[in-house]
Amino acid sequence: MPENEYSETVDEITEEQSEESEKYRDVAIPGARHLIHCLSVIGQIEGHYILPPQNKTTKYEHIMPALVAIEQDTSIEGLIIIINTVGGDVEAGLALAELISSMKTPTVSIVVGGGHSIGVPLAVSARRSFIVRSATMTIHPVRLTGLVLGVPQTLSYFEKMQERIVRFVSDNSGISPERFKELMLKTGELVMDVGSVLTGEDAVREGLIDSIGGLSEAIECLYKMIEGR
Repeated sequence: MPENEYSETVDEITEEQSEESEKYRDVAIPGARHLIHCLSVIGQIEGHYILPPQNKTTKYEHIMPALVAIEQDTSIEGLIIIINTVGGDVEAGLALAELISSMKTPTVSIVVGGGHSIGVPLAVSARRSFIVRSATMTIHPVRLTGLVLGVPQTLSYFEKMQERIVRFVSDNSGISPERFKELMLKTGELVMDVGSVLTGEDAVREGLIDSIGGLSEAIECLYKMIEGR
């Protein structure tokens, strides 16, 4: 390979690594009490299919290795997850939520803007969850796009997928499975859809989210969790 072509290739790799580092960098502020990692879940959660380029997405294949790295790195003392998502791939989002909930690293989530659809399991997957007053969370049944066969097996698949989500949310929050299902299947609130929209205060009242709070409350809670280990 000619030297100039090799140099261009190296530059491309370095630039790609730099962009990836910027996306999942640690928040290392001089004078901070602890080293924490900030992970953002924004836009639409991209799963098994690539979304159009104009969509703002969070790619689950990038988040998974980032979580593994955070859990292994002993210098990282805590993880804060900032959520503003419209939802996305159900299985990809649930997979990320399961990984977060199984981490030994102290974790705190904060919902700003919206934590809709599969964003709900992600919000409750942290050990402690916060939501700002102006944020909302949409709870609705599982939906599929594209070709759907009208056979009993399809209905069984939907039911099993919903049960997985209900079980995870109820296991990782203060809401009961019965109440979560009730909110999921509520009629008359969403236009041309079934489900519920919860404001920040509603989400806390229902036991879905632990507390109303912003960034300072979330970071202070994470610090206390780190210091209490």
